[in-house]
Amino acid sequence: MYAPIFTICNADSGVQAVLGGSPIRLYPFGEAEEEVVKPYATWQGIGGAPENYLDQAPDIDSFALQVDVYGRTAEEARAAARAIRDAIEPHSQITRWNGEDKDSATGLYHYSFDVDWWVER
Repeated sequence: MYAPIFTICNADSGVQAVLGGSPIRLYPFGEAEEEVVKPYATWQGIGGAPENYLDQAPDIDSFALQVDVYGRTAEEARAAARAIRDAIEPHSQITRWNGEDKDSATGLYHYSFDVDWWVER
């Protein structure tokens, strides 16, 4: 009942190049440790629904995700976001670029985007 973002990204050499490997530094929202190696990314579900029918049970679910990427520099965050984008676009659709900023408390650069993903049951 989840979009396979981690599975897809963990198997991608481009993502491994910027987010490490075994496993990559892509965490469900709230699960990244405070002193995690940078860059890293988080994802969270922000919506979705089963594809309901009148005559049968749903056979596919839609998931809307928000991906947030953090880095020590703007270019580091952007490179990680590009790698994730390139890995997931064959399987999903990016629906919104949420912008970028610099967190005043941590000094980390942040890049965010939304993804829609359809997953067969």
